[in-house]
Amino acid sequence: MRRAALFLLLTSLLANGQELRWENAYDQPLDFKCPQGQTISYIKRLWEFGCKDTFDSGSDCFLSPYANDFDQPLNFVCPPHHFMAGMSSYHNNKHEDRRWQFYCCRSNGHCTDHCEWTTYVNWFDEYFHWTVPNQNYLVGAESYHENKHELILLCLYNPLHKFDLFHYMDKELLDILLDL
Repeated sequence: MRRAALFLLLTSLLANGQELRWENAYDQPLDFKCPQGQTISYIKRLWEFGCKDTFDSGSDCFLSPYANDFDQPLNFVCPPHHFMAGMSSYHNNKHEDRRWQFYCCRSNGHCTDHCEWTTYVNWFDEYFHWTVPNQNYLVGAESYHENKHELILLCLYNPLHKFDLFHYMDKELLDILLDL
């Protein structure tokens, strides 16, 4: 198993409504897209997503090329004025890792220039359940890999430049940090 750290980048905007759904099983391919005019509002590990209304239907959307190779860092941000409206990935048992693509949709009336990354929202192999805060939208993801465990990081941006930092630590990681 590999360690993975995932950062999700958000930008501040007005949000409403969400719909939840399971999308796959362990080690199975994932292909999720929000309905037209919506972006990701909720992410739950194994993968369950929710969507919220974001902009008028008919927005310009695209699926990115693969953003990572197996056991390599992932660093992806949708282009300016685009929000994340879906994710696609496939799993490789040898690497115990996924390759990711992201579905980005344009919203001409919204700026995505002032985004920030959070600290960790979970730690190695920890259950992952996260909701995009109101007035925020998901615009990017970042991860890194080490052997044995998985780690996920998220990012929030508040229009008042205050950040909601989620911080959960498991005993194994605490032991590793104390040994440094």
